[in-house]
Amino acid sequence: MRRGIAATALVASLALTATACGGDSDDSGKADGPVTLTWWDTSNATNEAPTYKALVKEFEKANPDIKVKYVNVPFDQAQNKFDTAAGSKGAPDILRSEVGWTPAFAKKGFFLPLDGTEALAEQDKFQASLIEQAKYEGKTYGVPLVTDTLALVYNKELFAKAGIDAAPTTWADLKTDAGTVKEKTGVDGYWGSTQAYYAQSFLHGEGTDTVDADAKKITVKSPEAVKGYKTWQGLFSGKGLHKADTTADAYAHIQDAFVNGKVASIIQGPWEITNFYKGSAFKDKGNLGIAAVPAGSSGKAGAPTGGHNLSVYAGSDKAHQEASLTFLKFMTSAKSQETIALKNSTLPTREDAYTTEVKSDPGIAGYQGVLAAAQPRPALPEYSSLWGPLDTELPKIAGGKESLDKGLSNAETAIAKLVPDFSK
Repeated sequence: MRRGIAATALVASLALTATACGGDSDDSGKADGPVTLTWWDTSNATNEAPTYKALVKEFEKANPDIKVKYVNVPFDQAQNKFDTAAGSKGAPDILRSEVGWTPAFAKKGFFLPLDGTEALAEQDKFQASLIEQAKYEGKTYGVPLVTDTLALVYNKELFAKAGIDAAPTTWADLKTDAGTVKEKTGVDGYWGSTQAYYAQSFLHGEGTDTVDADAKKITVKSPEAVKGYKTWQGLFSGKGLHKADTTADAYAHIQDAFVNGKVASIIQGPWEITNFYKGSAFKDKGNLGIAAVPAGSSGKAGAPTGGHNLSVYAGSDKAHQEASLTFLKFMTSAKSQETIALKNSTLPTREDAYTTEVKSDPGIAGYQGVLAAAQPRPALPEYSSLWGPLDTELPKIAGGKESLDKGLSNAETAIAKLVPDFSK
């Protein structure tokens, strides 16, 4: 799951109206020739998209009666754009859907159920928890394409210079290590994010979440959540702790500092592995340390599980839906996932794609090792939208413009509007 990446291709967003269509056949659902599918891909346009474009060409070669119109849509725009397009019956045939969007769009009737189709013919090969995250009310609406979680990534060389031989396992240890790194190397030891998705680990580390889906209760201001956010807030000040960056380019600033050795550790996901290796600090891939996100007082590490599914638009006609199912099967096959992993350094969703060659990438191997500690998301269609209010309030809190109590109260009020049947 990619968070906080600013859109750099405005032209692509302007072209969406022209490319968002459910097919090129007549109303009978029978294609008059080769079927042309439209696929909205939300991967990184620079690092990941070339691999997907190459696989599209490979698919078309193997399936001459199916053409694929590839459109790369900036991740931070795609959810709203698809929502608007699907509501007007003009959506693409296929969407690379973030795992949190999948049940939300399924609830609206925008996605086709895939159970019993060729797209899920090898369902038993996929990680069971990822299939569960693609379900809504017992039906499966997406095929897992890539998965991810957050980890503490660190510069082994800087840690070694500071006399630290292992990654911290608690937030308290991280705070201590950050001060030691600063003292011994002159470099900040840790730089945290103000974004809600990255702060989620602090809630899980206290055994809580923004909501309790089973009890239908908003818990963002529970004592456990407040404790988690206080820990998060405390990592923006102190020796070796970089102050909060609340600018629009904060994500890029943090990433750039880490890959160039200007900060020793950050919390980040595997979608940035290829960019890690491009930085001056990680020309030697072995210098990249990857460890589970530190644990809270519950004693458990609590990084969220993310990733993307491929889903089919329910508004497309039969010919386009059938062609889309063929495309999903191809793109999520073990062979395709292995190719994606080797080219993009992202994590496959099926065990048979973790070949010896794939696991030889230290980044993939490292993140695969922390996946077991990741927390699955609640079966709540609105869940991913709950981070929106927190993305508004947390930067104010971290920047000292708003108290923690006031910010969480504002977020609680906004979340209540998103899940009106939940109690506080």
